[in-house]
Amino acid sequence: MTQLTMAKAINEGLRRAMADDPKVLVMGEDIGKLGGVFRITDGLQNEFGAQRVVDTPLAESGIMGTAVGLAMRGYRPVVEIQFDGFVYPAFDQIVCQVAKLHYRTRGNVQMPITIRIPWAGGVGAAEHHSESPEAYFVHTSGLRVIAVSNPQDAYVMLRQAIASNDPVVYFEPKKLYHTKGEVDLDVDLADAPPMGLARVVREGSDVTLLTYGSQVATAMDAATAAEDDGVSIEVIDLRSISPVDYRTVTASVRKTGRVVVTHEAAREAGVGAELVASVTERCFNYLEAAPQRVTGHDIPYPPAKLEKHFIPDLDRILDAVDRVMDRPNSMSAFEELGMSDGGRGSSMTGGVL
Repeated sequence: MTQLTMAKAINEGLRRAMADDPKVLVMGEDIGKLGGVFRITDGLQNEFGAQRVVDTPLAESGIMGTAVGLAMRGYRPVVEIQFDGFVYPAFDQIVCQVAKLHYRTRGNVQMPITIRIPWAGGVGAAEHHSESPEAYFVHTSGLRVIAVSNPQDAYVMLRQAIASNDPVVYFEPKKLYHTKGEVDLDVDLADAPPMGLARVVREGSDVTLLTYGSQVATAMDAATAAEDDGVSIEVIDLRSISPVDYRTVTASVRKTGRVVVTHEAAREAGVGAELVASVTERCFNYLEAAPQRVTGHDIPYPPAKLEKHFIPDLDRILDAVDRVMDRPNSMSAFEELGMSDGGRGSSMTGGVL
């Protein structure tokens, strides 16, 4: 085991994948000589050359289109989108080509493309640099979508994504780039948990808390705080948000009877909405309370000095836990008066409805 930051773990994952397979190449803006704006690809061009670590023009659609052509010729391109908000120019290529070519050709053409996206907020960045666009890709059939929460998963799941014959959108929370953890660099992918498998990070008996990415750490903090109040929270790191490991999720919900979902992306039509709907369909007779969502607000991502009010925090998660436990919460005064929030829960209850 080696202590690595998540950034270094991703770097090592790329290095190992490129060493193992000469058909793997990395491409993106400023990733070669500079090593990327977050230095994730630092040293790779010196080691593997400019033909395999390719500095591209500032044109995401062109980058993705080139990756499609390379994949059709048997390569395994790894595309870096410099920031989450820059992925939209490539959206046409991802949705119309990357996600559909395997199906359109009756399986004759594969798209083994990994799309790395530094993702979400918490770093005080400018506009277009702190977005959470995962729901767009989850909604797109033909893509696998994963989100890592720790250095070990970052290393292993990146290698698994690159080895997959399916296109994979790989979300890496930039907030966690400097978070350290133990990483087994010698792990055999055949022995590692599949990238589509959720992980029970903390066992509990009263509430199931579903999340992914940087929110896993916040969920763990909430579980620790709730324990002091006698509430046992089971925290599940989904790891894969398309497809979702509903076997693990439903087993937990049927045990606890209560579920809270939290993610940083906006609430409307988000991943949390799909999770709540699917859990309700599968576990309706087991539920003791209506599922709750704790999310970002339905607004454009705010300026850096206001992002702490946008990203779900411990207090907002604990308030949702209180609601499913039928304990006093932010809506108690309204409920006692026989009032509702008039459909404005996003502003009055911190994105919990």
